[in-house]
Amino acid sequence: MLRLPYQVLIYIRRRPTPDSAEYLLLRRTAARGGFWQGVTGGVEEHESFAQAARREVVEETGYQQFVSFLPLNFRYRFPLDQERWGHLYAPDVETITEECFGAEVVLDNWEPVLDPSEHDQCLWLRVQQALALLAWPENREALRRFADRPR
Repeated sequence: MLRLPYQVLIYIRRRPTPDSAEYLLLRRTAARGGFWQGVTGGVEEHESFAQAARREVVEETGYQQFVSFLPLNFRYRFPLDQERWGHLYAPDVETITEECFGAEVVLDNWEPVLDPSEHDQCLWLRVQQALALLAWPENREALRRFADRPR
């Protein structure tokens, strides 16, 4: 079955103290590009962006209990890397639309459970540290929007 040309990006935030916030970044394996990002994944047929976002967080981290889960009102498009990923989509797909979300979680020393075929490392970082690791301007903009939102 071919993928739909829609994806979600979700940044997860925890607050180790009332005055601080940390954001979860996952590093893709070298075979998948070796870059840092939030939780990402495709939207499945008959699934809303919000439903896909919640499902992807559970699939990629194992976490299920959110204080809040909210759209960031930020959506962008990027060109499909035909050489690398074109075989997963219909032949006429040239761009992917990505909708962005933020999730605030209550964590009691919880660490994500990663699928080693997708991610090889994760870090909890302050916003400026996280922004420095992100490769794409749209990913940085989504994180900024989430970090600027009040609790």
